[in-house]
Amino acid sequence: MRYVWQSVRALVACFLVTIFAVPPSLVAQSHVVSPADLQKEMVANTQARQHNLETVRQFLSSPRAENALKSAHMNPEQVRTAVSTLNDHELARLASRADKAQADFAGGRLEDRDLLIIIVAIAALVLLIVAVH
Repeated sequence: MRYVWQSVRALVACFLVTIFAVPPSLVAQSHVVSPADLQKEMVANTQARQHNLETVRQFLSSPRAENALKSAHMNPEQVRTAVSTLNDHELARLASRADKAQADFAGGRLEDRDLLIIIVAIAALVLLIVAVH
């Protein structure tokens, strides 16, 4: 019986030595991404979303866009409001299309009719995405 107690004491002593000898930093889980990096990424994503929202809203607020939406019997204010409910990926795609359409129109590669079609398609896409969500 005495031999069992000595073995148990030796085992407990080894366990305690191991616990106190190993630095806590080795035991603690190290994170691959630091909190500062996560914060920077969140700020960058928020700024990108804000930029994309502003791009699409400016595009839809232009007089030509408003006239195109009204001629298609769509409420321009409803479309602009619905844009903010899009997810980041959908909003980024829409902003790139709006930028391209504005650049093409400013460069003379689009006529009013083409811009009307693009604007109505974008508005329909926005309303469809919002309706699905």
